[in-house]
Amino acid sequence: MKKIIYIMLIIIVLTFYLYNSKDSLLPENSVRFRIIANSNSNIDQGTKLLIKKDLEQNLFTLLENSTSPEETEQIIKANENIIKETIEQYNIPYSINYGLNYFPEKNYKGITYEEGEYESLVISLGEGAGNNWWCVMYPPLCLLESKSEDYSDVEYKSYFYEIISKLTS
Repeated sequence: MKKIIYIMLIIIVLTFYLYNSKDSLLPENSVRFRIIANSNSNIDQGTKLLIKKDLEQNLFTLLENSTSPEETEQIIKANENIIKETIEQYNIPYSINYGLNYFPEKNYKGITYEEGEYESLVISLGEGAGNNWWCVMYPPLCLLESKSEDYSDVEYKSYFYEIISKLTS
């Protein structure tokens, strides 16, 4: 009976913690990357994703060893021509802005990313009136996806599952 009470107590505490947590996965000094599509048409959204894929591959190579937001900014500004050349292949008007840019609130996988002004590279395609895609360049969270390595052998463990298993055995 004691085990059941402990398990129930742990579940209640975890539930309270998880629903009331304001933790963010992003460090305070992160640098974001955002691409805003011309419109929400299938063609414009597809173009946005193609440009995203091309830019991710180029940016990963440039930024994989960056050690700070300042270094990330320097690398991006020094290589703006690569970004421009990549986008110009798609024959679409665009604008590039590096600096403090507004990001609306976003809920993703149970995490709320608060709205605000964030250090970022923002690329607006055409009118910039469509849905956007964004990720984090520093630390290189989104750019890791563009690296062609297989992560299928990664093992995930739950600390809380292990505790509960020990209490119930």
